[in-house]
Amino acid sequence: MKTDESKPKFGRNASLKDSGGEQSNASGNPGAKNGIFSLTPERLEAINEAFERRRELASARDHELFGVLDEEHLSDEERLALIFLYAHMPINDLADYEGKLFLSHVRQALHMRRAMPWGTDVPDELFLHYVLPPRINNERIEDYRGIIAGELSERVRYLSMSEAVLETNYWCYEKATYTGSDARTISPLGMIVSAKGRCGEESTLATAALRSIGIPARQCYTPRWAHVDDNHAWVEAWADGKWHFIGACEPEAQLDKGWFDGPARRAMLVHTRVPAGYDGPEPVTHTDGAHTEINLLANYAPVRMLFVQVSDTDGLPVSGAEVQFQLYNYAELHPIASVRTDDSGNASFLTGYGDLVVRAASKGSWAEAWINGSAEKSSEQQIRLILDRSGQPEGTVDFDLTPPKEIPAPADREAPGEQALEIHRRRMAEGERIRAAYESAFADEAQAGQLAELWGMEADRLFKVLSDARGNHGEIAAFLNKHVPEHGEWPLRLLESLTAKDMIDIRQETLEDHLLGGLKALRDYERDHHGELSGELFVSEVFCPRVRWERLVPYREQLQAAFSIGEQTAFRADPQSLARRIADEWSVRDDLTPVPGKASPIGTFALKAGDRESVEILLVALCRSIGIPARLHPATQRPQAMAGSEWIDLERPASAGKSEPEVGEIQAAVKASAAASTDRLSDGNSVSTRGTLRLLPDLESSDAAVAVEASYRENFTLARLENGLYTTLNYPFREKDIYAQPFELEAGEYRMTTGIRLQNGRVLGRMFYFAIRAERETTLAPIFRQPEEVVPILGSAPESSRLTLPDGTGSPLSDLVGSDGALVAWIDYRLEPTRHLLREAGEMKAELEAANVPLVFIVSDQGVNMDEIASFIPKPLPTGAIFVCDVSGEAFAAMSAVCPPPGTEYPHIFVLDAQRHIRYAESGYKPGSCSEALSILRTVRA
Repeated sequence: MKTDESKPKFGRNASLKDSGGEQSNASGNPGAKNGIFSLTPERLEAINEAFERRRELASARDHELFGVLDEEHLSDEERLALIFLYAHMPINDLADYEGKLFLSHVRQALHMRRAMPWGTDVPDELFLHYVLPPRINNERIEDYRGIIAGELSERVRYLSMSEAVLETNYWCYEKATYTGSDARTISPLGMIVSAKGRCGEESTLATAALRSIGIPARQCYTPRWAHVDDNHAWVEAWADGKWHFIGACEPEAQLDKGWFDGPARRAMLVHTRVPAGYDGPEPVTHTDGAHTEINLLANYAPVRMLFVQVSDTDGLPVSGAEVQFQLYNYAELHPIASVRTDDSGNASFLTGYGDLVVRAASKGSWAEAWINGSAEKSSEQQIRLILDRSGQPEGTVDFDLTPPKEIPAPADREAPGEQALEIHRRRMAEGERIRAAYESAFADEAQAGQLAELWGMEADRLFKVLSDARGNHGEIAAFLNKHVPEHGEWPLRLLESLTAKDMIDIRQETLEDHLLGGLKALRDYERDHHGELSGELFVSEVFCPRVRWERLVPYREQLQAAFSIGEQTAFRADPQSLARRIADEWSVRDDLTPVPGKASPIGTFALKAGDRESVEILLVALCRSIGIPARLHPATQRPQAMAGSEWIDLERPASAGKSEPEVGEIQAAVKASAAASTDRLSDGNSVSTRGTLRLLPDLESSDAAVAVEASYRENFTLARLENGLYTTLNYPFREKDIYAQPFELEAGEYRMTTGIRLQNGRVLGRMFYFAIRAERETTLAPIFRQPEEVVPILGSAPESSRLTLPDGTGSPLSDLVGSDGALVAWIDYRLEPTRHLLREAGEMKAELEAANVPLVFIVSDQGVNMDEIASFIPKPLPTGAIFVCDVSGEAFAAMSAVCPPPGTEYPHIFVLDAQRHIRYAESGYKPGSCSEALSILRTVRA
């Protein structure tokens, strides 16, 4: 690359526009204009201005972040790449990481651009936005490029870009495969340590791997499906001039194929996030100072454009109004996108042909429209909303919402030949062997038993944390070995306070800081209060370092040292004084991150700024560090501290950097409420501004056998109205014990939503509007609308089909089905849809056993690998479950002859009644199908 040594280097006082002129760009393409990376002077100026704003915001960490810009041997190309990253960096990354990490990513990315044969073919714009950024989702950023490229680059060097994408996915499958887990996203290296993760982590690993070898890649995400209660993430990779999709860690023999492509054709939104300033061909859903969210739905499904005009009661346009596009999912009306109106009161959204609710709000006034997508065939639709309502309606409102129709795969899609499929099958088997060999080194029960005896611990408790640690078990064992002799059971209790996923990537130094700092906090509390802190409260709300989904690092020692002994004593006497201190001295910036609440407490403390959730996580962490029991409220996520014997709400800092704080805060709260809490429904508060809601059993259904069991986020939710928008309360997923104790809620206006999803994805919903008054109880019964149609007979199951039992003997299907009906499913346990089904069966163990439902899971392998299957089930399967083989496929062929399955993808699920009549058939990806099948069986039994 040509450079002009007379020009100033980019640095604290240099303008990036000084890099202009005619010269070769970073990819080596001759004749490129406007300097490094072909950036125009206007774009360079915008990057420079954004960089200076970030540097001013992060002045408290100037040396740690920006000191690398003063390195003597830093090239102009490296400097500009670094400044590009800083200019669009989320505030949480400014808090948590050092410049040397970003410089390593820059140098590795530039090196691979020169080293790989396709490097010069990648346009600068794609390199900057889809290769250079180290962040993919909300994972911890690590120095992964060199590690991954070291393993992968020689495997792909002599392949085409398209072949390299396929090969990278085989590599990813060798490293990790799917399992359900919590909402925190582990890093690519953490995923490799674990060898398992959810789809967001699989796609984070695959995107990182592709970027590490210089191939543009982006994580694609449908925030909520319209036809089932779930979401999904996958990957798009740019190869040979075109974007292609792959199922991350789920290889196929060709590009643009995956088990999810059928569901994607029914999506209402598929999007990805890129650094701000991206100017590509895709429609933009949202943009701010940190990122641009682009809409990729047209790559997968038929689309239409909704144009919304928002005005006030005088007919004047309302600028800055929040427009939410909502669909039903997890028993709430979830905003899949939120768009601000422009100066003319206009907003637009590209979506699919399913029903939507469009709701606009500004300064407490609101309006909404229910959009019938299936009836509207036009590619454009105009919607006018007049903000003429405040508060909420009274009584109940019924609604129906229908998702987009199923669309078959394109008829012209060329399938791979038999030779290619045979190679693919061998590659898949090879990947499984490689991964299994790695997992075989994980801690087993025998090893845990030996260590438990050595340390005087309960073997089952120790095995739980070591098995959760997966490939990180050595780190956990080393921590215990060092600290158990002195501290007894406390090191194990600290580990048990964390999540199972925390065991995978937590380090000894972090555990040591929280062990020693936590015990010090206990001593300080008991000294000040002249008494003991209950063990359960101490472990969960003081000892535990995890507040929400933030990055876990050592912080107690540093936070304790930041305040004098006198200050700490005063804070313990009055936790509100600590909250006021944080509110006065820390700034809240919700406009600089797409994923709030992920910064570490010590990072936010050092930066003196963060998004609201990160600042409030810091407040809770500070309380815990000095011996004040504290938490985020399990439903509202408000910071709370224990004062006496009661939880009190702590003062919250004001927001900065937003044009309309109230609405923005609601948006953040709505996003935050997607993760499930692990606390009880009734939180035990007793505050004068609170009242209670007591739910009553549904006495309206005349037939108890078919009555719907209320289950939080499965078929009902509660939401609070604030400033014209509803925030769903964050109670535990599938919590069913909802009648024994009342919900304690802040006074205000609320909505309960109930819904029954039919097999075709249509929802029968009902909304109950109610108010909570301070120190008064409100009663309400969650009532569910029932479908009117009778469950049809789809055919009769063949009795002669023979299956092979695990012991090698044969049995006809009819002998495996109980006398009162059964659930029968042909599965491929390697694929995510099957694992959804198995996990749901485990989660519904008590219900399925109470209903005495046999579950017959049929695989086509020569043998049933029960260890492999069991490893994907977080809970034991019901006692009625059995795994058998259909080696020849004759049993499936016989079943298909009498009742063709509705799809081609595993699993294929059938419900048989007592007479072996088939009453339900479903294929492929459908979270909730186990619950749906049980409901069908209960109905036909009645």
